Amino acid sequence: MANDKLLQGNREFVEKITDELDEKLAKLTSEGQEPTTLFIGCCDSRVVPNIITNACIGDLFVSRNIGNFVAPYVCSKDFHAGAAAIEYAVSSLEVTNIIVCGHSYCGAIEGLYKRDELDDKLYKNTKRWLWLGESAKEDVEKSITPKTTKREKLDMTEKLSAVYQLENLMTYPMVKERVEDGRLELNAWHYDIETGVASHYNPKTGEFVNE
Repeated sequence: MANDKLLQGNREFVEKITDELDEKLAKLTSEGQEPTTLFIGCCDSRVVPNIITNACIGDLFVSRNIGNFVAPYVCSKDFHAGAAAIEYAVSSLEVTNIIVCGHSYCGAIEGLYKRDELDDKLYKNTKRWLWLGESAKEDVEKSITPKTTKREKLDMTEKLSAVYQLENLMTYPMVKERVEDGRLELNAWHYDIETGVASHYNPKTGEFVNE
Protein backbone atom coordinates (compact mmCIF):
# COMPACT_ATOMS: atom_id res chain seq x y z
CA MET A 1 0.00 0.00 0.00
CA ALA A 2 1.20 3.51 -0.85
CA ASN A 3 0.48 4.85 2.63
CA ASP A 4 2.48 2.08 4.32
CA LYS A 5 5.42 2.71 2.00
CA LEU A 6 5.46 6.40 2.87
CA LEU A 7 5.23 5.71 6.59
CA GLN A 8 8.16 3.34 6.28
CA GLY A 9 10.00 6.07 4.42
CA ASN A 10 9.42 8.42 7.34
CA ARG A 11 10.82 5.87 9.77
CA GLU A 12 13.92 5.54 7.60
CA PHE A 13 14.23 9.33 7.49
CA VAL A 14 14.15 9.54 11.28
CA GLU A 15 16.78 6.81 11.59
CA LYS A 16 19.13 8.73 9.30
CA ILE A 17 18.86 12.11 11.07
CA THR A 18 22.39 13.35 11.65
CA ASP A 19 23.56 15.34 14.66
CA GLU A 20 23.72 18.43 12.45
CA LEU A 21 20.16 18.01 11.22
CA ASP A 22 18.97 17.17 14.74
CA GLU A 23 20.41 20.48 15.92
CA LYS A 24 18.75 22.25 12.97
CA LEU A 25 15.36 20.72 13.78
CA ALA A 26 15.70 21.69 17.44
CA LYS A 27 16.47 25.28 16.46
CA LEU A 28 13.54 25.44 14.06
CA THR A 29 11.30 24.14 16.83
CA SER A 30 12.45 26.58 19.52
CA GLU A 31 13.03 29.68 17.38
CA GLY A 32 10.51 29.15 14.59
CA GLN A 33 11.03 29.24 10.86
CA GLU A 34 12.89 31.99 9.01
CA PRO A 35 12.81 31.04 5.33
CA THR A 36 14.32 33.54 2.91
CA THR A 37 12.29 32.45 -0.09
CA LEU A 38 8.68 31.80 -1.03
CA PHE A 39 8.83 29.12 -3.72
CA ILE A 40 5.67 28.97 -5.85
CA GLY A 41 5.83 25.77 -7.85
CA CYS A 42 3.72 23.24 -9.66
CA CYS A 43 2.09 20.23 -7.98
CA ASP A 44 3.89 17.99 -10.47
CA SER A 45 5.50 15.11 -8.56
CA ARG A 46 8.66 15.43 -10.63
CA VAL A 47 9.40 18.94 -9.36
CA VAL A 48 10.39 18.89 -5.68
CA PRO A 49 11.57 22.36 -4.54
CA ASN A 50 13.92 21.35 -1.72
CA ILE A 51 15.56 18.65 -3.83
CA ILE A 52 16.09 20.66 -7.03
CA THR A 53 17.52 23.61 -5.08
CA ASN A 54 19.46 21.48 -2.59
CA ALA A 55 17.77 23.52 0.15
CA CYS A 56 17.67 22.42 3.77
CA ILE A 57 14.60 22.09 5.96
CA GLY A 58 13.47 25.59 6.91
CA ASP A 59 15.02 27.36 3.90
CA LEU A 60 11.95 27.49 1.66
CA PHE A 61 8.33 28.41 2.29
CA VAL A 62 6.57 26.44 -0.43
CA SER A 63 3.22 26.97 -2.14
CA ARG A 64 2.33 24.56 -4.95
CA ASN A 65 -0.59 24.42 -7.34
CA ILE A 66 -1.50 23.14 -10.79
CA GLY A 67 0.62 25.10 -13.27
CA ASN A 68 2.43 27.27 -10.69
CA PHE A 69 -0.07 30.05 -11.34
CA VAL A 70 -0.63 33.13 -9.18
CA ALA A 71 -4.18 34.40 -9.00
CA PRO A 72 -4.43 38.22 -8.96
CA TYR A 73 -5.10 39.84 -5.60
CA VAL A 74 -8.77 40.09 -4.61
CA CYS A 75 -10.64 40.90 -1.43
CA SER A 76 -13.57 38.52 -1.07
CA LYS A 77 -15.23 36.05 1.27
CA ASP A 78 -14.06 33.09 -0.80
CA PHE A 79 -11.18 30.84 0.23
CA HIS A 80 -7.83 31.67 -1.40
CA ALA A 81 -5.03 29.32 -0.38
CA GLY A 82 -2.43 30.81 -2.70
CA ALA A 83 -3.19 34.37 -1.62
CA ALA A 84 -2.99 33.37 2.05
CA ALA A 85 0.42 31.76 1.48
CA ILE A 86 1.71 34.89 -0.24
CA GLU A 87 0.38 37.19 2.49
CA TYR A 88 1.86 35.07 5.26
CA ALA A 89 5.23 34.63 3.58
CA VAL A 90 5.62 38.33 2.85
CA SER A 91 3.92 39.99 5.81
CA SER A 92 4.72 37.56 8.64
CA LEU A 93 7.85 35.66 7.56
CA GLU A 94 9.22 38.67 5.66
CA VAL A 95 10.82 36.61 2.91
CA THR A 96 13.19 38.57 0.70
CA ASN A 97 12.73 36.49 -2.44
CA ILE A 98 9.80 34.98 -4.32
CA ILE A 99 10.39 32.41 -7.05
CA VAL A 100 7.70 31.30 -9.49
CA CYS A 101 9.05 28.09 -11.00
CA GLY A 102 7.63 26.64 -14.20
CA HIS A 103 8.93 23.39 -15.65
CA SER A 104 9.22 21.32 -18.79
CA TYR A 105 6.50 18.87 -19.81
CA CYS A 106 3.96 20.68 -17.62
CA GLY A 107 0.52 19.11 -17.93
CA ALA A 108 -1.21 22.35 -16.98
CA ILE A 109 0.52 24.29 -19.75
CA GLU A 110 -0.32 21.60 -22.28
CA GLY A 111 -3.86 21.70 -20.91
CA LEU A 112 -4.13 25.36 -21.91
CA TYR A 113 -4.22 24.21 -25.52
CA LYS A 114 -6.87 21.56 -24.77
CA ARG A 115 -8.97 23.56 -22.32
CA ASP A 116 -12.15 23.43 -24.41
CA GLU A 117 -11.88 19.64 -24.64
CA LEU A 118 -11.97 19.08 -20.87
CA ASP A 119 -15.13 17.55 -19.43
CA ASP A 120 -17.02 20.22 -17.45
CA LYS A 121 -18.25 17.65 -14.92
CA LEU A 122 -14.79 16.29 -14.17
CA TYR A 123 -12.65 19.39 -14.59
CA LYS A 124 -14.85 22.37 -13.76
CA ASN A 125 -12.39 23.88 -11.29
CA THR A 126 -9.39 22.95 -13.42
CA LYS A 127 -10.76 24.70 -16.50
CA ARG A 128 -11.35 27.86 -14.50
CA TRP A 129 -7.87 27.67 -12.92
CA LEU A 130 -6.14 27.24 -16.29
CA TRP A 131 -7.50 30.62 -17.32
CA LEU A 132 -4.57 32.10 -15.33
CA GLY A 133 -2.22 30.94 -18.08
CA GLU A 134 -4.39 32.07 -20.97
CA SER A 135 -2.54 35.34 -21.66
CA ALA A 136 0.78 33.50 -22.01
CA LYS A 137 -0.79 31.01 -24.41
CA GLU A 138 -2.34 33.75 -26.52
CA ASP A 139 0.92 35.70 -26.78
CA VAL A 140 2.90 32.60 -27.72
CA GLU A 141 0.38 31.74 -30.42
CA LYS A 142 0.92 35.20 -31.90
CA SER A 143 4.68 34.73 -32.08
CA ILE A 144 5.12 31.19 -33.40
CA THR A 145 5.67 30.24 -37.01
CA PRO A 146 4.59 27.18 -39.02
CA LYS A 147 8.05 25.72 -38.32
CA THR A 148 7.65 25.95 -34.54
CA THR A 149 7.40 22.45 -33.04
CA LYS A 150 4.89 21.50 -30.38
CA ARG A 151 7.66 21.11 -27.79
CA GLU A 152 9.06 24.54 -28.66
CA LYS A 153 5.60 26.09 -28.34
CA LEU A 154 5.02 24.50 -24.94
CA ASP A 155 8.50 25.47 -23.75
CA MET A 156 7.82 29.08 -24.70
CA THR A 157 4.48 29.00 -22.93
CA GLU A 158 5.91 27.43 -19.76
CA LYS A 159 8.50 30.19 -19.52
CA LEU A 160 6.28 33.10 -20.49
CA SER A 161 3.58 32.00 -18.06
CA ALA A 162 6.09 32.01 -15.18
CA VAL A 163 7.07 35.57 -16.08
CA TYR A 164 3.44 36.69 -16.30
CA GLN A 165 2.76 35.31 -12.81
CA LEU A 166 5.22 37.92 -11.49
CA GLU A 167 2.85 40.58 -12.81
CA ASN A 168 0.03 38.97 -10.84
CA LEU A 169 2.23 38.98 -7.74
CA MET A 170 2.60 42.74 -8.09
CA THR A 171 -1.16 43.14 -7.63
CA TYR A 172 -0.67 42.19 -3.96
CA PRO A 173 -0.23 45.44 -1.96
CA MET A 174 2.31 43.99 0.45
CA VAL A 175 4.34 42.53 -2.42
CA LYS A 176 4.27 45.75 -4.46
CA GLU A 177 5.33 47.85 -1.48
CA ARG A 178 8.30 45.65 -0.60
CA VAL A 179 9.47 45.25 -4.20
CA GLU A 180 9.40 49.01 -4.73
CA ASP A 181 11.37 49.77 -1.58
CA GLY A 182 13.93 47.04 -2.28
CA ARG A 183 13.05 44.57 0.47
CA LEU A 184 11.68 41.90 -1.88
CA GLU A 185 12.87 40.38 -5.15
CA LEU A 186 10.70 38.50 -7.65
CA ASN A 187 12.13 35.81 -9.93
CA ALA A 188 10.77 33.52 -12.65
CA TRP A 189 12.44 30.12 -13.05
CA HIS A 190 12.08 27.24 -15.49
CA TYR A 191 13.14 23.75 -14.43
CA ASP A 192 14.08 21.15 -17.03
CA ILE A 193 12.96 17.73 -15.81
CA GLU A 194 15.26 15.85 -18.19
CA THR A 195 18.50 17.59 -17.21
CA GLY A 196 17.69 18.81 -13.70
CA VAL A 197 18.83 22.32 -14.69
CA ALA A 198 16.92 25.38 -13.49
CA SER A 199 17.21 28.58 -15.50
CA HIS A 200 16.06 32.03 -14.39
CA TYR A 201 14.56 34.92 -16.28
CA ASN A 202 16.81 37.89 -17.05
CA PRO A 203 14.53 40.93 -17.51
CA LYS A 204 17.32 42.87 -19.24
CA THR A 205 17.65 40.36 -22.08
CA GLY A 206 14.17 38.82 -21.94
CA GLU A 207 15.74 35.35 -21.85
CA PHE A 208 16.07 32.47 -19.41
CA VAL A 209 19.68 31.74 -18.40
CA ASN A 210 21.29 29.24 -16.01
CA GLU A 211 24.32 31.30 -15.04
